[in-house]
Amino acid sequence: MSAQTAKAGTIPERGRPGRPWWRSNAALAGYVFILPYVLFFLVFRIVPTLMGTALSLAEYRINGDVEFIGLDNFARLFQDPLFWNSLKVTAYYTVIAIPLSLVVSLAMATLCDRTLRGMSVYRAVFFLPVVTSTVMSGIIWVWIFKNDGPLNWLFGLVGLPTVNWLQSETMVIPALAVVSAWKGFGYNMLILLAGMLAIPREYYEAAHVDGAKWRHRYRHITLPLLKPALFFVLILEIIGSFQVFDTIYVMTGGGPVRASYSLTYMIYDQGFGYFDFGYASAAGVVLLVLTLITSLVQRRLMNKGQS
Repeated sequence: MSAQTAKAGTIPERGRPGRPWWRSNAALAGYVFILPYVLFFLVFRIVPTLMGTALSLAEYRINGDVEFIGLDNFARLFQDPLFWNSLKVTAYYTVIAIPLSLVVSLAMATLCDRTLRGMSVYRAVFFLPVVTSTVMSGIIWVWIFKNDGPLNWLFGLVGLPTVNWLQSETMVIPALAVVSAWKGFGYNMLILLAGMLAIPREYYEAAHVDGAKWRHRYRHITLPLLKPALFFVLILEIIGSFQVFDTIYVMTGGGPVRASYSLTYMIYDQGFGYFDFGYASAAGVVLLVLTLITSLVQRRLMNKGQS
């Protein structure tokens, strides 16, 4: 075959002798560079998921004996009032935490998008809760929510009655939702801020020339063009709300009277509290299925909104 035919692309180019392999075969180089992450994902994500799914079909005893029992763990799970209570607590927490976190994140992103002096400092300050240890954050908020803590002290100054935030069955979930919104709004703010900065400024200038006020520009330009970022933040928040554990573990331990006993906390409690690993794995599989279904529905809605 002639050199002109090879040059025209009839046969693939083999790479010149003496050239490094990463320059003659870019695809192979790419695979090598992503190999560490793929191995990490397989070892710490896929393998534990498969093992947990297999364990949900068995009874695992503390001495290491494993007995296959089929779907008995799932049948027991769906008949357990504790499981349905944990689902109710998780749903209640999700309904409160997600709107609160989205509103706070969007408000802070809007504030940082304004061209004010020293705004880069405020962006760094707003991001501080994200990098703060969850245990430390929980301890600080336990002190804030104490009966004689700063929050009830402020309530007393304005004549409001004190609230037993973490000891009340009705107030513990809203209190935890506030902590979640404070802890995560900085990360969501950066995502939303990046979406705002990607909007061409010509749109705002044209609307301003037409006489549109700020609230009209925000409603008809910012929010519609920010939908992809908002959907992404929403997916992250829903998955995070389904998997809430560390804040509950530090601040309430699932109480009072299991009013904050979320599904993830139930998995931990049944597995490492009662050493019922098969039953805990069955609850984990249910949580995985719920998370996958929610993510797929949101993805479908996001694709429909972009079409």
